[in-house]
Order: sequence, then C-alpha cells, then structure tokens
Amino acid sequence: MKAEFRNMTDYELLERFFTEKNNEWLGYLLERYTLLVLGVCMKYLKDEEEAKDSVQQIFLKVIQELHKYKVEYFKSWLYMITKNHCLMKLREKQVKSKKEISEHVITLTGQETVRQQFLETDLSLELMQECLKELNAEQQRCITLFYLEKKSYQQISGLTGYTMMQVKSYIQNGKRNLRILLEKKLKNQMLKKSDER
Repeated sequence: MKAEFRNMTDYELLERFFTEKNNEWLGYLLERYTLLVLGVCMKYLKDEEEAKDSVQQIFLKVIQELHKYKVEYFKSWLYMITKNHCLMKLREKQVKSKKEISEHVITLTGQETVRQQFLETDLSLELMQECLKELNAEQQRCITLFYLEKKSYQQISGLTGYTMMQVKSYIQNGKRNLRILLEKKLKNQMLKKSDER
C-alpha cells in the first residue's frame, strides 16, 4: 500500500471510492483486510486452498456489490460478507455430502429404478438421517466423519481413539447396515404408497 494512504481511515478511503467511483481506493481497503478475510475463511472452511479461493471470490463480490450500498463501517461489512460466504460454502458441502452418501449406498443396492425414485425425492435425505440414527454409536460416528465430514481413516482414528482396523470395520459394517435399513425403509414407503392408491 502506498505510504500516503496508510494513514487514511477506512471511512476516508470509502468516501474517495464513492465520490470518484475509482476501484483503486477499494483496492487499498481490501489490501488492508486481506489477512483478516483469509483468517475468517480458514476458521470456517479449515482448508487453506479453499480459503484462498474464497478470498478471491469475496473480493470480487465486494467490487461488484459495494457501490450498491452506503457502507459506513467497512470492516464490519466485509466481515459479514466473509462469514456469510463461508456459511454458504459449508451448507453447500453438507448438502452435497448427504447426497453423495445417499447415492453411494443406493448404488450398492444395484436397483436402478429404486435409485432414480430415491434420488428424485426429498425423502432420500430424511431416510438417510433416520437410518444413520439407528446405527450403533461407533458406526454412526465413523460413517458421519468419513462421508459427511470427509475425514480420512487416520483422522477418524485420531479423533475417536479407535484403531485403524476398528475404523475400517465400523465404516464397512455401518455401510452394510445402512443399506439394509435403507432398503427396508424404501420397501415400507413403497408399500405405503401402493396402499394409498
């Protein structure tokens, strides 16, 4: 940052940006808070590469959005934008992970038509949640960490205190039990539907 702008307050830089419609002023502001934004992204996303990508996306959003608002406290506004971006990312990840676990288990059943039906309804995630709750505590924890939180066997072992062999076993057995529970629930749903007709 140029020395003469270092002593300017956020408010002064903002005023220049709004008055002159010059992104250079915004550039000085963003430079001032790059580390803050990166730190918030790291805190929420727990992944350096994803955090760095997010900083770029957030800065782009700020450049596109700032002129629409009369922002007075830039740091607070930027923090809010950053936090919201990270929460959206986490939500997307969670939905994607739940869908992946549904697809994975359903693929194992080998029933293509059932798989189609299953994936096309919101019921899939509800049933998956129900089935997960019915597993024993060890299997439930390992399956959740492995599929929904994308942890490796080693990380799960470190977090739970189970040996690598136990982790592998809990995941394999949990997956098998999930499939059995899922097929059972799907069958019941289909029977219920045919009774209603």
